[in-house]
Amino acid sequence: MTLPMQPVYAYLIYILSSFAMLGLFLIVYTRITPHREFELIRRGNVAAALSLGGAVLGFSLTLSASIQHNAAFSMFVLWGFGAFVVQVLAYVLVARALRGVSEEITADNRGMGALMGVVSLAAGIVNAACLA
Repeated sequence: MTLPMQPVYAYLIYILSSFAMLGLFLIVYTRITPHREFELIRRGNVAAALSLGGAVLGFSLTLSASIQHNAAFSMFVLWGFGAFVVQVLAYVLVARALRGVSEEITADNRGMGALMGVVSLAAGIVNAACLA
């Protein structure tokens, strides 16, 4: 008895597409922020890790919800890019409201890094819930 391969192909398409979108998100997000997250993280900056980690988790939650709630691959991609925009807007709006966010993260202000990470995570959770 042979099993149909369609679920395997669907899995591969969704996982590869998700990782590609996540990679693109990381490239764009880290270029939008004035500080250099990966460089800071390599030097042990916890604030940068918290902030970027929250953004990645928030974005990933919406990708996950999109996979779960959309039968069409095109809708998954569309909502993925919507999540991308929501995460960038969350950062930009909070950074403008608080002023000095980048400088505080660069200085390893863990409170600011945690706040930015939680804001990104909250944006992702709400965004994911809207897809249900």
